[in-house]
Amino acid sequence: MGVRAAVLAVDAGNSKTDVAFVGVDGSVLASARGDGFQPPRAGVRAAVDALAATVGEALSQAAARGAPIGRVEHVSACLANADLPVEERELTAALEARAWGLSTEVRNDAFAVLRAGLQQDAEPRGVAVVCGAGINCVGMLPDGRTARFPAIGRISGDWGGGSGLAEEALWFGARAEDGRGEPTELARALPAHFGLDSMYALIEALHLGRVASARKHELTPVLFATSAGGDPVARSLVHRLAEEVVAMSTVALGRLGLLDEEVPVVLGGSVLSARHPELDERIGELLAAKAPKAVVEVVSAQPVLGAALLGLDRTGATPEARARLRAHYAGPRGQTADA
Repeated sequence: MGVRAAVLAVDAGNSKTDVAFVGVDGSVLASARGDGFQPPRAGVRAAVDALAATVGEALSQAAARGAPIGRVEHVSACLANADLPVEERELTAALEARAWGLSTEVRNDAFAVLRAGLQQDAEPRGVAVVCGAGINCVGMLPDGRTARFPAIGRISGDWGGGSGLAEEALWFGARAEDGRGEPTELARALPAHFGLDSMYALIEALHLGRVASARKHELTPVLFATSAGGDPVARSLVHRLAEEVVAMSTVALGRLGLLDEEVPVVLGGSVLSARHPELDERIGELLAAKAPKAVVEVVSAQPVLGAALLGLDRTGATPEARARLRAHYAGPRGQTADA
């Protein structure tokens, strides 16, 4: 039979996957971390196979401690690349086929960030903007209504995210060096990050693979540092990101009827959680003008906490259970199963 867990929580991002088995009382019975979840690249079956391996690791750890875990009451899966309802349905079917729980709910992984950042557990409502490799925004109300965007890149109107910012910085740096654009310190700072002396050398290195394309994300912090140093071009990109964050959040607030209410706007993802002062200040200024009662909060908790809380919401957990779960992820050992 084994121990009965209330929730299997899954936060599966592009770069990593976290799973946690959570008891009825909010205790974390087992957890594990695996690789990123990328169905568009690997296919749904292979991506879910990799997720299953991470779930299996957590189950093995529990069994090794003499507390094997049986079938859970509910699977709460917040998954990257679950951007459209049709994708959510496909992934839900794939997870249900694994028979991990009596019920299964798949959401986009941005909902995990939102739920982790909402402190009012009895009535979770608010909006979150997540800016990591890409950018996304979701909102939720206690009655189950949500607001969201497709968030699949430029074809769905997106601008920003770490990858997008790096591409913009390279574009401005290249044009500054060859004379097509205005001067910017980016033309020196970007290649210098890789030990190169010109944008031409960096372009050649990226094109020929001497600098892996995957390393372009390293240029996003360079952009922010250049902006902080007073470069007007870099600063314009930082300010544009602030405008995008506020545009997405205020549209979501409006869709949920929250634009004139005191409500949290949660910021998450690697770019926003880095707390760049110039970006934070600009977001605060712009949001205050459009949604003066909104309260900006930067989430520092692991998103798997949000997935687990969504699961406890579904199973009707007590306030004490949710508090215990939050305390676990607030502790110094974070996600370890035996904390």
